[in-house]
Amino acid sequence: MIKFFKSLYFTQRVFVALFTIAVIFLFSYWFEFLYTVAWLFVVLLFIFVLLDMVTLFKNTGLTASRILPEKFSNSDENPVRVEIRNKYNFQIQCEVIDELPVQFQKRDFLKIFNISSKGKHTFEYLVRPVHRGEYIFGKLNLYATTKLRLAKKRQVFDEDQMVKVYPSFIQMKKLDFLAIDNKISQPGLKKIRRIGHTMEFEQIKEYVTGDDVRTINWKATAKQGNLMVNQFQDQKAQPVYSVIDTGRVMKMPFNGLSLLDYSINSALAFSNVALKKKDKVGFLSFSNELEYLLGASSKFTQLNRILETLYNVKTGFRDPDYSLLYARVKKHINQRSLLMLYTNFEHPSGLKRQLPYLIALARKHVLVVIFFENTEVQKLIETNADSVASGAHQTIAEQFSHDKIKMAKELQRNGIQTVLTKPEELSINTINKYLEIKARGIL
Repeated sequence: MIKFFKSLYFTQRVFVALFTIAVIFLFSYWFEFLYTVAWLFVVLLFIFVLLDMVTLFKNTGLTASRILPEKFSNSDENPVRVEIRNKYNFQIQCEVIDELPVQFQKRDFLKIFNISSKGKHTFEYLVRPVHRGEYIFGKLNLYATTKLRLAKKRQVFDEDQMVKVYPSFIQMKKLDFLAIDNKISQPGLKKIRRIGHTMEFEQIKEYVTGDDVRTINWKATAKQGNLMVNQFQDQKAQPVYSVIDTGRVMKMPFNGLSLLDYSINSALAFSNVALKKKDKVGFLSFSNELEYLLGASSKFTQLNRILETLYNVKTGFRDPDYSLLYARVKKHINQRSLLMLYTNFEHPSGLKRQLPYLIALARKHVLVVIFFENTEVQKLIETNADSVASGAHQTIAEQFSHDKIKMAKELQRNGIQTVLTKPEELSINTINKYLEIKARGIL
């Protein structure tokens, strides 16, 4: 009985009818014949509501399921599918209220549609998570009404479904196709002109149109009687590490995502590209202590290991310890490697404190420091100053922007590769930098 009352709801029509009857009873004080009319309406309303309730509750009614993917991709639109089947012998109107995870802060989910007799209805909606972790969906609430629209029957399905949000594997797959296929034609992507060779000889082959004439092998040409060229390939199995600063500077948010999440998404996409290039990839995260260190490997399972490691990385409230980073890299990474360091510097003084350690790392490894433009500052610079105060704000913003460029040049002057990028363009620019280093044979 308790279950019955929990699943029974009345529509707005019932309350409007009750209000109307109450008004008729009120006017019956002056017009006595209305008293009988009011009671007649009460009886009719009771009969129709009872009939509607019996019709709705005499059998199972609806069945439904919420179909979730195995995992969500952070910062991307992820589909959630709902399938509903009508077991009534008549058409019903169905209201769906899905209780989304608390992380989305959305409490107005409502879908209303009609389902024919013994029919099926399927719909899909998209959710965009901006934090990694476990997301728990609450109850999938269905409310069925007949054509009378007096009573509602509530049914609940798929309560407490959990799905994990991982770093953006959707972005990883997209950039994998664009970069590896060398068909880089999307906005923000650029082709890298090959300056030289890595000098890893592969074979001698016959010249075809488009081959570099500088690689013609004249001895082989004289023997064969046809133009022959030396063919080179990129050096493979080179160690490449994604190094992520998880200190407080990486908590800064842009478009719902923190700089750490942008870095994690980029590290996953970049690692996938490096594996496709047959390099060995690894991962390291640090703040005031060394958190995760995953040795470089070119095994097929390495990407899954990196994905699981990135899933658990969190930011802290401490400043990063670059002396610790230098000591651990020196101890654990003995072979010359490419270090893609994701961090952020907002002021030259911050860079000045860490520069000796960065220079020391760059002496033994190829170090790429990746830090971020402040897009909010750029927006302020581009607005029209309409007062002295706003003009002063723009001047300060321009100084901040100039400091970023100055820091990038300071790093380059000390022989450190640099990527200064907008957060949303991080993955593209990081992969481009990696392809450039491979093309130039710097590593």
